[in-house]
Amino acid sequence: MPCGIAKRIAANAAAAADSIYCMRMAPHRSLADQLVTSADRALRALFAPARAARPTPGLQGAIPAEPERRRAAELMRINHAGEIAAQGLYHGQALVARDPAIRALLEQAGREETDHLAWCEQRLRELHDRPSRLDPLWYAGSFAIGMAAGLANDRVSLGFVAETERQVERHLETHLEQLPAGDLRSRAILDQMRADEKVHGELALQSGGAALPVPVQKIMRATARLMTTTARWI
Repeated sequence: MPCGIAKRIAANAAAAADSIYCMRMAPHRSLADQLVTSADRALRALFAPARAARPTPGLQGAIPAEPERRRAAELMRINHAGEIAAQGLYHGQALVARDPAIRALLEQAGREETDHLAWCEQRLRELHDRPSRLDPLWYAGSFAIGMAAGLANDRVSLGFVAETERQVERHLETHLEQLPAGDLRSRAILDQMRADEKVHGELALQSGGAALPVPVQKIMRATARLMTTTARWI
């Protein structure tokens, strides 16, 4: 495993351990509290400007001319929709996670996905374009899927994370090939997102994630294709 990825996994594990300590020191949250927190997270993901803990990768530079600007914006809109879906997925899984360690891991990964969301949102503004109008649908559907995976058991939930991140990593590689050559800002953002997704997937496997059946993997790929195709235009 590359040294950089190993360091990131160790850092994420340490952050999750800190979250577990805070949860154990805090009063037990009731179901009502958890539902209110979930509703707040959903509203923030969908309707509030995303706030990143890390600076946006790359320098803004010049805006590509048409049609390169439009192509870059379409790709970043797809990735923004994917990050909205990631928020729903992690929020749904964390809500029903049985093990506090798994919940902390999911919440830590979700915070890094919020960085991705903020970066894509900012890049879309720089490209003078907009997010997908179907973002609430992407969030709701992913939240339901995340809850279903989490209710199965924590090993399945982590396996779902690992497979999702593996597919996202391949998707980002494809987008890096499709970006206009001069759009260094978008390229830097997608490069960092790809590195983060790899860490999330590796950490999920190391934490006990179970391999998903092949038919489930195929359904996940088909669902992702539907979302990416639709988000490009709507």
